[in-house]
Amino acid sequence: MWSFSLWALLPPVYSVLTAAGLWLVYFVAVYDQQIAPLGSKYRRRNGSLYPPYISIAGNSPPASCIFSEVMNLSAFVAFIIAVLRFFQLRQRMDKQWLNFCSLVAFSIGCFGMTLVGNFQLFSDEMIHNFGTVMTFGLGTLYCWVQSFITLRVNLRNEGRKAGILRFLLSGCITLCMIPYFSLMAQGLHMQAAQCQWALVMFFLAFFGTFAIEFRYNSFSIVCTEYSVGRSEGRSEGRSEGLSDEPRYQPDQPDQL
Repeated sequence: MWSFSLWALLPPVYSVLTAAGLWLVYFVAVYDQQIAPLGSKYRRRNGSLYPPYISIAGNSPPASCIFSEVMNLSAFVAFIIAVLRFFQLRQRMDKQWLNFCSLVAFSIGCFGMTLVGNFQLFSDEMIHNFGTVMTFGLGTLYCWVQSFITLRVNLRNEGRKAGILRFLLSGCITLCMIPYFSLMAQGLHMQAAQCQWALVMFFLAFFGTFAIEFRYNSFSIVCTEYSVGRSEGRSEGRSEGLSDEPRYQPDQPDQL
């Protein structure tokens, strides 16, 4: 018997598979001599390799095909995780607007991920960059808000440890984002690309931490059939929605 909810596996599996997909895109692009390897001495000249930005790695086929699939699936699963997190916190927060606004902001960020994946940089630079700003900007905001919520809610008295971890990861994300844009503006593209890869890996590590709280909850979709003809307005069966009822009792904390 499992001593924790299997939903706890969703965030880390998502993080690992997304990271693996992005690195696959990178290695395919390097193999096809589309980009320079990370860590190499890079100076862009006519006909030479492009810097190893994630977007450039996923710009040309076959790497672009893999990149689109990875970004679309990653955006969808990330949205699902954010929705589950919303339902987990819905009954435990006094400021519901903060929980709701964080979900809305991250949902827009997930849409930005689909723009990044489906509009290649060299084909439609404006839409691609707009999606990048949405993804990184709203994603960073979501990380900071969730770090604050973690300390505020303090689920199973683990909020302090999980909150400190998430604040550290949020700080790393922010510290990577600032030099990323600064170095890119200065034309130091190899260093900027390295910051971008570190930034994305910290994002994925942050999402993996949701396994800490997810191991205490089970989520289910319930379908209900509504009887329109009844004057009392009662319904038959059960109605569709998400249930976030804890699987375990609060006085019996579970361990991994």
